[in-house]
Amino acid sequence: MGTEGENVRVIAGRYRLTARIGRGGMGVVWRATDQLLGRQVAVKELSLDDSLSADEARQQRDRTLREARAVAQLRHPHIIVVHDVVEDDERPYIVMELIDGGSLAERISARGPVDAREAARIGIDLLGALRRAHDAGVLHRDLKPANVLLEAGSDRVVLTDFGIAQVAGATTLTESGAFVGSPEYTAPERMSGVRTGPESDLWSLGALLCTILSGESPFRRDSLGGILHAVVVDEIRPPAQAAPLLPVVRGLLERDPERRLGAAEAERMLRAFRDTGRTPRLSVPYTPTQRDVPRPKPVPSPSTGTVVDGPPKQSTRGVLVAAALVAAMVGAGVSAAALLMNDGGGGGGAPSSSSTAHTSGTPSTPSASRTPSASPERPAPTVTVTRRQSPADTSRTAPSGYHVARDQGFSLAVPDGFTRDPQGERVFYMSPGQTFRIGIKVADPEPGGPLAVMRESAAKGPANNPGYRDGVVKQTTHAGAPAALWQFTWDGFDEAEGARHTYDLCWEEGGRMYDVWVSAPVGKVTEAKEYFDVAVDTFTVT
Repeated sequence: MGTEGENVRVIAGRYRLTARIGRGGMGVVWRATDQLLGRQVAVKELSLDDSLSADEARQQRDRTLREARAVAQLRHPHIIVVHDVVEDDERPYIVMELIDGGSLAERISARGPVDAREAARIGIDLLGALRRAHDAGVLHRDLKPANVLLEAGSDRVVLTDFGIAQVAGATTLTESGAFVGSPEYTAPERMSGVRTGPESDLWSLGALLCTILSGESPFRRDSLGGILHAVVVDEIRPPAQAAPLLPVVRGLLERDPERRLGAAEAERMLRAFRDTGRTPRLSVPYTPTQRDVPRPKPVPSPSTGTVVDGPPKQSTRGVLVAAALVAAMVGAGVSAAALLMNDGGGGGGAPSSSSTAHTSGTPSTPSASRTPSASPERPAPTVTVTRRQSPADTSRTAPSGYHVARDQGFSLAVPDGFTRDPQGERVFYMSPGQTFRIGIKVADPEPGGPLAVMRESAAKGPANNPGYRDGVVKQTTHAGAPAALWQFTWDGFDEAEGARHTYDLCWEEGGRMYDVWVSAPVGKVTEAKEYFDVAVDTFTVT
């Protein structure tokens, strides 16, 4: 809260500044009165670099005003309203609506993390705001909880502080070389200076969702070097609280911007969760950025001979460049601004939370014939599996973090890094260390169909799977045909492996019987459930 009467003055002959309510790297935010219209507004007084020459200062003001005017053209219920852009004493000011309420960061600090349904609501609103801005060629470039306001009384979500936004095709605010943004929420491609686009804002949204669900960014570390290393190199581990929205979070936190989950698909998935309360699922086929992205032709895997869709090479190079930059900074003690200035934009640090004007198994023995998939901690009572393309269509695009594996008589999407391991009549795709096991079996139909087959397997569960328990067989459908779903928990093949959960779907198609399952440690069933859903959804008879 500001102090009434502090440095009271009138700018542009119209706006009477009455109290300072926020300060950040981009400047100071004031509560003000529009004396012409008699309304309360917020005025952001933008900071200028005093070291610039007169010509350079004028160029900076011109760019600032141009970008602010572009933002002023945006009209969306979840984007801060910009009323006016003015100059006074050669200093730019942005006049905005005054939001009576605190920031999302302040809410989390005061009341703790939000639940998954509230996170989904916030995410939907922010995606709508970002889509509107991106359609107009405006990037936010500093999306974080401190720049999201919640209006008191309505909890309306308002995205604010486009002060460092870059208008596509225009010179950015920060040619001076200072990095703009918050490293914990900055996409790896921005770190490397390879590119900045709408996908970078979507990465920031993924980090934001993790923060509001758990109370802390997944990239928070004790040092700036540690943060940068976490963003561009370390394994990304969403918090446990993100499990209900894991496919969305994982898709948004895809390091390759070409494969990152697009805004439209992310919004659809969050709405599906809000409507059903179930973990959202990816559409098939799926184009990550919701635009036509040229993809490399399938190439044979050198290790297995299986044909897979390779990831775009340029983005991988960008991540490697970023990793090298991080290593150089950590080793040489280079400042963050010097490391990150290659972004081509920026200009000032991240503003304060008030800166937008607010007042307040591999089965080792044949007996383990089914090493299916994992489900949530508690098995779902019923599951209906559907497929959105005809079986003849084998040109599916893998979701973010997956590739299409084309095998003998079928294809499906498997997670990147999984390796093919054929074992007799079964084919497995294994994660490193065999933590996750995706199994596929193709056989002739049997009397009684899928339901009889799954019930017989469940009856043999105690004999074939040590410590078999919690076995459930449910009749369901797949691609409109009868199917059966079997899931159970067991002790694993040895003590070191530990308890595992299996999720298995069986169905008939084209005169053959197909069986797809995933097995995983009981502590990783949410991630395994996603692998299972994607495998079944993308499974195609070839």
